Amino acid sequence: MKQNIHKRRYRLLVDFAKVHRFLTEIYSLDTLNSYLLPQFFEYAHTHPFFNHKLTHRIWLWEDNGKLVGIACYEMDVGESFLVTDRDHAFLLPEMLEFAEKDLSVIKNGKLTLSVWVTDKETDKIDLLSRNGYKKVYTEPVRIFSYDKPFLDIKVPDGYTIISLEDENDYKKIHECLWKGFDHGDNPDDDIDCRIHMQSGPNFRKDLTTVIKAPNGDYACFAGMWFDEKNKYAYLEPLATVPRYRRMGLATAALTVGMKKTKELGATYCFGGVPDFYTAIGFETICHREMWKKEW
Repeated sequence: MKQNIHKRRYRLLVDFAKVHRFLTEIYSLDTLNSYLLPQFFEYAHTHPFFNHKLTHRIWLWEDNGKLVGIACYEMDVGESFLVTDRDHAFLLPEMLEFAEKDLSVIKNGKLTLSVWVTDKETDKIDLLSRNGYKKVYTEPVRIFSYDKPFLDIKVPDGYTIISLEDENDYKKIHECLWKGFDHGDNPDDDIDCRIHMQSGPNFRKDLTTVIKAPNGDYACFAGMWFDEKNKYAYLEPLATVPRYRRMGLATAALTVGMKKTKELGATYCFGGVPDFYTAIGFETICHREMWKKEW
């Protein structure tokens, strides 16, 4: 009942584990909780673009001390997620009101807020539509089912497959991800950001795969996360340096990570948006949608 519900601001150093546990417990493959997966939430918290200075604008709803809802952003304000457990969906209108107050930004003299949902969350879509939001973007959510056989990909001669337990060169990781995400040929010197990105409590060096080129460069990097309770794997990030593309390295690195998580009990893996994923067997299960409002 509503009289037992208390809302409060998120406390970064206190509440992270509580939110991660909540997102794990309410996870559903049907709706994906607007794709606010616990691994997604954790990865964002360690990302160099994450705005840790405004995490007090994230709001939590608790019922007799139990977390039942969250209104938050991924990297920064302006975009948001509204997530509740099944019994507290009635809070969504109130949560949207708080999101519009604390998670919106001013652009061109107007307040604006974008809200992420999946296309299966009809209750949220109806709420957003009634409140003046318009769908402005959509992208596929893809998984690889471990019922299917893995591709048998061999890396070229001279290339080696390792995990971060074998070798963990932050400078080489930084160069690989910088170039692999097409930021240019000359990486900056922010090696600390790569160290910080391995600080998450559920980051797994043993599940992170690197493919080394014959000259010692890190040619491809594939991070992998494992949800022990819900038995799925989550890929983040995956990048190949441009000069090493079209050699099967990304497929090989991803496959190694998926095989490891299958051995741990995972039954499927989340992939990304590019057509590369469908080409190697990932299937679209739903779509993420961004709904936006200006006022």
